[in-house]
Amino acid sequence: MTALGFLYPGHFAEDDYPRIEQLLGSDIRVDLVHTDIGEDAHRVDALLERGSAGRLATGVQELRHAGAEAVVWACTSGSFVHGWDGAQEQVRTLAVAAGMPASSTSFAFVHAARELGVRRVAIGATYPEDVAQLFAQFLRSDGVDIVSVSSSGVITAAEAATWGEPELLALARNSDHPDAEALLLPDTALHTAAHIPALEKELGKPVLTANQVTVWEALRLADRRVNAPELGALFTREPIVQA
Repeated sequence: MTALGFLYPGHFAEDDYPRIEQLLGSDIRVDLVHTDIGEDAHRVDALLERGSAGRLATGVQELRHAGAEAVVWACTSGSFVHGWDGAQEQVRTLAVAAGMPASSTSFAFVHAARELGVRRVAIGATYPEDVAQLFAQFLRSDGVDIVSVSSSGVITAAEAATWGEPELLALARNSDHPDAEALLLPDTALHTAAHIPALEKELGKPVLTANQVTVWEALRLADRRVNAPELGALFTREPIVQA
């Protein structure tokens, strides 16, 4: 049994995680601990506080008692808003507190793009424009070529959590770019686990979503590889060996 631990802010799209667990197989367990979200706002100051060391440390002990082998901070905006260096320090601090390998959803996107061998991506963000651009800047720190950034201007995670497949498909269509090798949807408040095949079929290319890459990142930390076609190209392709 491989036990994966996640710190998830608030209560928005957490039902993606048991859904993903069902698709991964019976020998993988997904343990989710909710952290205090503070103010529900896609605003830089609120996001910096959401990902503060004190808030993350609160849930770590519960994951340790559950026997988790790796932990991922399941919040994109609450990690990339700290910048590349700040997000690395956030993960290092989390790993020390947890006593296990750690990462965040922001780094999960970076590693997932490497896994698929894509360097040119489009971003379909729910966030306001300034926050969406911070995500693009974070990815550029790893050399990812951002060909387009779409911002929906959604202020709260609560609003993003109300979106269903029609809104997701509209976001994907409006955010895609012909030069993009993949589309990234970075909000963990979006329910995407049930809709990835439809999104990839619509665009004809890989679609990386926040909760999907978060679980994949935990599997990577635990040195597990799982074939799960219903979770999209990320869970079906062989890894690309970078030159």
